[in-house]
Amino acid sequence: MCVALPGKVIEINDRTATVDFSGNQVKADTGLVSVKEGDYVLVHAGCIMQVMRKEEAEELEELFREVEENA
Repeated sequence: MCVALPGKVIEINDRTATVDFSGNQVKADTGLVSVKEGDYVLVHAGCIMQVMRKEEAEELEELFREVEENA
């Protein structure tokens, strides 16, 4: 199963964004969607797939934490 993770764009350089995932910073390609610094996004396989609302990102993060705790 493949899962896209929510994170926050903290920097953009050309077609690459630095995305923060709860303190872990990862580079992701921005070629599929238009993003700006401060956007919350879903990232899968190094690519930003979707821009989302902050509330949606927080809900997903909470769900992932619950799954991890119950695994």
